[in-house]
Amino acid sequence: MALTSSLIPLGTPAPDFALPDVAGATHRLDSFTAPVLVVAFVCNHCPYVKHIEQAMGRLTRTSTLDIVAICSNDAERYPEDAPAQLADQAERAGWRFPYLIDDDQRVAKAYGAVCTPDFFVYGPDRRLAYRGAFDESTPGNGLPVTGDALAAAIDLIAGGQSVPEPHRASMGCGIKWLPGNEPNGDR
Repeated sequence: MALTSSLIPLGTPAPDFALPDVAGATHRLDSFTAPVLVVAFVCNHCPYVKHIEQAMGRLTRTSTLDIVAICSNDAERYPEDAPAQLADQAERAGWRFPYLIDDDQRVAKAYGAVCTPDFFVYGPDRRLAYRGAFDESTPGNGLPVTGDALAAAIDLIAGGQSVPEPHRASMGCGIKWLPGNEPNGDR
């Protein structure tokens, strides 16, 4: 069942994190210093992520920003989201940014992530400036994958402007929570 992202209030500070990437190196929020930071909650097995992963790779290679992908899925119950498969996905999609593993799901909960993909974009003050969709395309709706919603938000934020609301919510597979770890509206 597809879920839509929760629309966390704009201006919310980026929660701190220290997570390993698929190769084992640790990355922290303060490791990312570009004026615009995109935090993308993604995974390998979700058809909504697979639908945009190539375009996501191209978009980020042409932008002057920091991006970090985070997988928070339960890899024990969803082995396609284990580190080796995530590394394969990053290679397949041409991602040249860190792909982090949130195995205890604390970071997903802190950010209020609910689906994959789920995008959070922060300005230089690391306050939330955009939360929402990559574009209007979803698997099967026939619309082209452009990344235009995310790209427009990035451009506005990089130019010191706010992103006009309403923001289109992301849509995708629900995060695969560890048993007993499902959020209870405590975002």
